[in-house]
Amino acid sequence: MSNVHFVSFVEPTPEIAEAFTRWENDPTLIPFSRPNQSKEDLEKRGVVTFDDLAQRLKHQQIYLIYLDTQLIGEMSYQVDPPYLFKKVGGSAWIGITIGEANGRGKGVGYQALQHLEQQIQLHGCGRIELGVFEFNMPALALYQRLNYREITRIADFTYWEGRMWQDIRMEKYVNPLSASR
Repeated sequence: MSNVHFVSFVEPTPEIAEAFTRWENDPTLIPFSRPNQSKEDLEKRGVVTFDDLAQRLKHQQIYLIYLDTQLIGEMSYQVDPPYLFKKVGGSAWIGITIGEANGRGKGVGYQALQHLEQQIQLHGCGRIELGVFEFNMPALALYQRLNYREITRIADFTYWEGRMWQDIRMEKYVNPLSASR
C-alpha cells in the first residue's frame, strides 16, 4: 500500500520549483488548473521561480502532497481573498493540484482535501469556498462527495476545446477548531 502524506511548504527548493513548473506547463493539467480566456492563454507556458513561490507563501498556506517519497502535488488555502463569491469573513479559498499522473484516481485528492479541511479548521476558519470548471467532472464529483454545495456559476470563465465554460463556485461550512485541541 502506498503512503500518502502532506508536508507544510515553507521554503522553496530547486526540486519543488521544477515540479511546480512541470505541473503548470503540463498540457493535460492546464485546462483544469487555471482559467484561460483564449486559445493563446491555454497555450502559454512559463517557469515557476523561487520568487514566484516565495510570493505565494506570503499569501497562501501551501502543503506538498507526497506518495511515498515522490512529490506528486500541492494544495493550498488563502483566507478571505478578494475573488471569493461570498464575502464572508473567515472564509478559506482552496486549490489542489495532483500534478503527477500516478497520483490520480487513487483517492489521493480525497485524503488531501480532508487534511486541508482540518488545517483550515485549526486556522479558525468556518467556511471554505472553491471554484471548479464545469468540465472537470472528477473534481466536481469529489467535492460533492465531501459535501461541498454549489452556490453559483460564473459564465464564460475559461476557454477549453474551442469554447468558453462556466466556473462552478462551491462552499462548505466547517467548525473552526483551536490549535490546542
